[in-house]
Amino acid sequence: MLVSVSFDGNIADDRRKRVTIRASVPPTKDESMNSNLDKLIELAIEEDIGAGDITTDAIIAKDKIGAGRIAAKQDIIVAGLLASEKVYEKIDPTLQWEPVTEDGDRIEEGRLIAKVSGSVTSILKGERIALNFLQHLSGIATFTNLFVQTIKATSVKILDTRKTKPGYRELEKEAVKLGDGENHRMGLYDRYMIKDNHIEAAGSITEAVRLVKEHQREGYLIEVETKGFGEIEEALEASVDIIMLDNFSPRMIAKAVTMIGKKCKIEVSGNITIDNIEDYALSGVDYISIGALTHSAPAADIHMLID
Repeated sequence: MLVSVSFDGNIADDRRKRVTIRASVPPTKDESMNSNLDKLIELAIEEDIGAGDITTDAIIAKDKIGAGRIAAKQDIIVAGLLASEKVYEKIDPTLQWEPVTEDGDRIEEGRLIAKVSGSVTSILKGERIALNFLQHLSGIATFTNLFVQTIKATSVKILDTRKTKPGYRELEKEAVKLGDGENHRMGLYDRYMIKDNHIEAAGSITEAVRLVKEHQREGYLIEVETKGFGEIEEALEASVDIIMLDNFSPRMIAKAVTMIGKKCKIEVSGNITIDNIEDYALSGVDYISIGALTHSAPAADIHMLID
């Protein structure tokens, strides 16, 4: 159940009074995302509203009733509706949230996304926070789909990376999926990813892979980042699940694909743009991972009008 947050300066006091209940079983992914989202929303409310929206409180009568219409100002893929709804539930549980679209919907410029009705002061207090979630996450979904559509004639999968905003990872990776991309590892805990610093510390790819295999948990993939053909040969000899070709040119990748054949999956990463992704996708690789999906996606242009 969502708890409304007061705006009389007691937000920090309210938080200190809460009792933490530790679950006897690990939370599910949905429970984890909801928990993280609640924390993010509380922080967003505290930093934006603080002790109160002094401009709205000065101008708008407390008993004024109205509606806010959230609409797209460009063609987008919608993402972030749950976050926006929860913002308003926390600010004022009496508000009525009415989604007109669903996450993952492709909509055209001018299309209504959602409506929120009730106290105008409450609607205005949540406007920027709700739009921030919608604009950021819809931007990621829309940007991801641009890459996906560019190489839709191939079987290559577009992946995200761990280059996400702190605390936003699950939300941003969900937005990537809504844009028809796929998720790489969620964090450091769900795949063995041997990168250059690991190789340096171990002394070689061979030794790094050996150490990982001694530690390996059942069902967890081993991936190695390579920067040249010698490293590719070493990774193949070590027998890994995925070889990442880091910052290879399309011509180098074509040679690497021939070397690797079907011995393992091939991922490409580094300096991938919308202008060159087709060249990489046509080289015969399995995955292309793009950090820009989350760290550089332009925010979707979305606004709210009050009736």
